[in-house]
Amino acid sequence: MIRAEVELTVPFFDIDMLGIAWHGHYCKYIEIARCAMLDKIDYGYMTMRATGYVWPIVDIQLRYVRPARFDQRIKVSAELVEWEYRMKIKYLITDAESGEVLAKGHTVQAAVDSTSGEMSYASPAVFLDKLGIKPDAP
Repeated sequence: MIRAEVELTVPFFDIDMLGIAWHGHYCKYIEIARCAMLDKIDYGYMTMRATGYVWPIVDIQLRYVRPARFDQRIKVSAELVEWEYRMKIKYLITDAESGEVLAKGHTVQAAVDSTSGEMSYASPAVFLDKLGIKPDAP
């Protein structure tokens, strides 16, 4: 449905003692792709907050297939795959030149009312509207 892809170069300061990108930096890489995807529907984090909701990550899964290395060009894609009760986004990190898979995974985010702090068990109408989906009327 909604998808974005970004291209990044692994910087020197992301490299660990083994000469590969430290696993924790992959969260940063998928965050950049997630922001690009959300910007496509005009529902970035500042817009979320302005509409009264925040969407904390409640689950993250990453599977590391091959290491990313210093100065390597990588592609990171983010695709929204669930939106009715939560926001589930799948990710794929590949070598930009060869297409070789480096990592894959997903995040799950839940809508939380920014005033009350209450978690919503259904996606807010404002989010569905950004997706072009009209919620069913009662």
